[in-house]
Amino acid sequence: LKDEKERWGIEIEELSKGGVFLAGDSVVAAAMVAYSGPFTSEYRQELESSWIQELSKEGIQRSANVSMRAFLGNPVLTQQWNIYGLPKDDTSTENGIIISESRRWCLMIDPQTQANKYLKNMAKDNPGGFDAVKPSEPEKTLTQKLEMAIQYGRWIIYENVGKDLDPILEPILLKQTIKQGGELVLPFGGKNITYSSDFRFYMTTTMPNPHYPPETFVKVTILNFAITPKGLEEQMLAQIVTLENPQVEQKKIEIVKKNAEDRKELQRVEDAILSSLSAAEGDILMDETLINKLQSSKKTSTDINQRVKDSKITEAQTDKAREEYRPVAIRASILFFCIVDLSSIDPMYQYSLQWFTNLFAMAVGYAPTSNQLEQRLKNLNDYFTYSLYENVCRSLFEKHKLNFSLILTVKILEGAKTMDLQAWRYFLAGYTGDAKVPVNPTKWIDDNSWPNIWRQFYGMEQLENMKGIEKHFMEKPDDFRPYDAIEAHEEKLPEPFESKLDPFEKLIVLKALRSDKLKQGIQNWIALKMGSQFIEAPTFKLDKCFKDSSTTTPLIFVLSAGSDPVADFNRYAEEMGMTKKSETISLGKGQGEKAEKLVKAYQTRGGWVLLQNCHLAVTWMPKLEELCENLKDDVHAEFRLWMTSMPTPYFPISALQNSIKMTLEPPTGLKLNLLRSYENMDDNELNDCKKPEVFKKLLFGFCLFHAIIQDRRKFGPIGWNIAYEFTNEDLGVCKKQLKTFLDEYEEIPYKVLNFIGAEINYGGRVTDDKDVRLINTILAIYINPDVLSDDYKFSKSGIYKSPAPLDQAEYINYIKTLPLNPAPEAFGLHENAEITTAQNEIRTLLETILSVQPRATAKGARSREEIITEIANNVEKKTPAPFDYESVYNVYPTDYKESMNTVLVQEIIKYNNLLTVMKKTLIEVKKALKGEVVMSEELEFLANSLHDNQVPKLWADKGFLSEKPLASWIIDLNDRIEFLSKWVQGGTPNVFWISGFFFPQAFITGMLQNYARKHVIAIDRLGFEFKICDHMTYQEITQKPEDGCYIYGMFLEGARWSSEKHALTDSKPKELYSDLPLIQLLPIADRVQPKTGIYNCPLYKVLSRRGTLSTTGHSTNYVMSLELTSAEEEAIWIRAGVAAFLSLSY
Repeated sequence: LKDEKERWGIEIEELSKGGVFLAGDSVVAAAMVAYSGPFTSEYRQELESSWIQELSKEGIQRSANVSMRAFLGNPVLTQQWNIYGLPKDDTSTENGIIISESRRWCLMIDPQTQANKYLKNMAKDNPGGFDAVKPSEPEKTLTQKLEMAIQYGRWIIYENVGKDLDPILEPILLKQTIKQGGELVLPFGGKNITYSSDFRFYMTTTMPNPHYPPETFVKVTILNFAITPKGLEEQMLAQIVTLENPQVEQKKIEIVKKNAEDRKELQRVEDAILSSLSAAEGDILMDETLINKLQSSKKTSTDINQRVKDSKITEAQTDKAREEYRPVAIRASILFFCIVDLSSIDPMYQYSLQWFTNLFAMAVGYAPTSNQLEQRLKNLNDYFTYSLYENVCRSLFEKHKLNFSLILTVKILEGAKTMDLQAWRYFLAGYTGDAKVPVNPTKWIDDNSWPNIWRQFYGMEQLENMKGIEKHFMEKPDDFRPYDAIEAHEEKLPEPFESKLDPFEKLIVLKALRSDKLKQGIQNWIALKMGSQFIEAPTFKLDKCFKDSSTTTPLIFVLSAGSDPVADFNRYAEEMGMTKKSETISLGKGQGEKAEKLVKAYQTRGGWVLLQNCHLAVTWMPKLEELCENLKDDVHAEFRLWMTSMPTPYFPISALQNSIKMTLEPPTGLKLNLLRSYENMDDNELNDCKKPEVFKKLLFGFCLFHAIIQDRRKFGPIGWNIAYEFTNEDLGVCKKQLKTFLDEYEEIPYKVLNFIGAEINYGGRVTDDKDVRLINTILAIYINPDVLSDDYKFSKSGIYKSPAPLDQAEYINYIKTLPLNPAPEAFGLHENAEITTAQNEIRTLLETILSVQPRATAKGARSREEIITEIANNVEKKTPAPFDYESVYNVYPTDYKESMNTVLVQEIIKYNNLLTVMKKTLIEVKKALKGEVVMSEELEFLANSLHDNQVPKLWADKGFLSEKPLASWIIDLNDRIEFLSKWVQGGTPNVFWISGFFFPQAFITGMLQNYARKHVIAIDRLGFEFKICDHMTYQEITQKPEDGCYIYGMFLEGARWSSEKHALTDSKPKELYSDLPLIQLLPIADRVQPKTGIYNCPLYKVLSRRGTLSTTGHSTNYVMSLELTSAEEEAIWIRAGVAAFLSLSY
């Protein structure tokens, strides 16, 4: 045994030392098993380090590099787990240890089903076997399987667990075993069942971020099995080496297996030697059997030790060969984490690891070959990146494709360490602090936009490369004037910034000065970094999608409003000769069973089944999931399952992850909409009327109207207050009615056609009264006697006019000559509407990307918690103290003659509620960040909002309606409180800042009430006269008017007020919002509203315009209508979407 002396001597020494460290090491390991399960690897390391520090503080001894892995990990066992499919990264190894050591049964958060596969492979070696069960199974079946498993030592893998655990599992989870007649029994399902010690119970859920209540945490050990970037990198490395250099990977696998077997054997040999020695009696040298046993053990041990040494050399050589493929594995890992986050943008954007690895394998097969390894690796990366982009794009809505390209580009650059993450964060969230805004020194930036632009420049000073830019901007603003050009995104910056800043940092300047051109700027930047193919989404091809499908991979059309893929499905079925072998069923009440039978029947006889509108059958979703999971390869080769569904969080994740998803959106744009309308008609239809000439003329009017009202939605609130989903059926009904009226009446009933079109066929879905006014005004342009004259102009430019009656082919040719991107004037809107649309689009894009950003911090930067704490401290410092309600009420009691007292007191109550909630939650969130109180879901959302410069929902619910980012919102809040404080201290003001009211409708009612009581007139007889005081400013008002009041603080969109003409006039180019002058509201009894010369301009609180009816009977957004003098017809301003606002969005 002398060869073993040295090795065993070292081990004995280690074990003796270990005895001293046992208590300290056990504390760390036990704490990790008990607490670390739900957390990510970074947080687990932090936890482990903090416990080690605590041990040192308490003077408890521990091993030098103690960790749960070192203390509880068994290399032999870990290698065995890896063979079963446990990923090789440290986090997964920790998970394996927790599964084997935890006293409670484990519930694994397993969005990529890694744990599930690992458990099933491991369970195959269980002598008693295993059962995979789901919560959707009938209770009787579930109970039977559980009873059998408990009794005979089978393993149960309980898959797809939801947010709640079935109460039937309670005795199993709590391990409520009792001893009965010398054996363990478990009371379950109303009877006592013999409890086998081999029974195991594992639970998995595919939900990526479930919120389990505390009562679930105390029953189970929650384990975070979400894949880690490092873990995926190792998996992808193994896959790429297997595909590219199979001998190397095979060698690696064999070494790992052989090492595992050798270590196992070595341990067995050691145990045999020690066992023989301890069992020997008398003189061991006389025991020949023992000597022989020791001799053979020693030989085995020597052989194994030699093999282990040899394998280390071979393994090092193999690893070196494998490492050459590492760049491809890193890129693949980065790409997977780009698509995982998409599900928080839309619940239908789900992609499984299985789907991803299959796509990767296909890319390896198709990528251009090369004899040079470096070139081959570049080809692989380029090909797979674009292949993934192409495949993911077909399942994304148009509005999210640029988001995906941008996320992809940033993540790839981040992986290559060429992305400044601080600049990226500033680009998304903007400036979050507060600073005193200087006077606008420019002639080309309007005063309403100035504060926001200057704050962005002021914030740029935080970025190393951009230091000095604010000073340059203030001293030489005209150096930046080129950004006022039409193609601002192509312009150059003044030196030294043009040379000093990289292309991404230049985007930050573009965002500050011309956010309406940022989309084009982003596209240019992506094209520069990745290639132009990443900004041109591939065209949708149904046959390509079909080729990727199989009998086990369903095809899902993700619907958007107005899309109808059934026509495309039918057309494709005809192409493929499947018309007679396909069947469609629309899901809804009672259709589930029918659909299930249909799917099963077609699996046998072959053919296509289309399940329409899956989103309507929420309760049937578990059954659909079961159907999709039971799809097998051994069914008829022609079988395919097709589905259509609107985005819904109830759609089974597993079905989405393993399907081919396609988005088919209706054509956008005037031209394409018109084209679709005429392509769906033929000459018979166009001539099928007693007055074919008139019919064609008016039908063209209806078709153009249909396209106009659909395409107006892209302009956001200035287009429609609410984006209505008009359908082709609406146009179809108008077409039928037009034919009927023309056939039956001699005279053309324009009034009737306008009424049934605008009020009934289309108007039936229009709910906002301002939109009702708009749709009536629009239709009147397209259906009137003038339309019958050739070349009647539908808009000022004359691009859209009424053509002479044509046949279908000629109409299509005429429509093809129309511009692809119509100017806003085609809709009756000002050219600035295009800028507003672009700004809204880019704001949505950045907010969406911000919402999916990881909640982690870059190494070396301040921690996220530190940043949030600092923001919370700043906000708390700037949050004014609540008003002293009692003292205000004593000075301003309820008074019959002065309703403004009641208005003031009610405002103070509302602001006090908000200020109290802010104070309380800011204190709580700071405590939660330190771990002094529980970080509830509400506080977590609050912390995220503070970090992202957004107003937390908790405050928004209690606060005034606003669309401002947090930094501007705090300034606005302070201005409002200051307005009320001056009122409290100085008495009712001479002029009212109407934007400062929480509830301006109450103020307006109070004003009418004062007049009614003073003059003893019934309040419902009163109306306002609006005197526009454009000859003076609110600062010049020194006393209150005799009756009524002065108000200021309103903004106009879509037009401006001309002080020279004393009337509404067109906006200046690029001036999106202009100030409305001071207005005197004068109550007048029995006032008759003028019919002409005015525009009834709606006044809203915020730019979104849409609101809901609150319990007071008032809208949450609409305040009142202002009568503004106008030399133009009212219809012009209605179509231009002109409205006034109390607050802007910056």
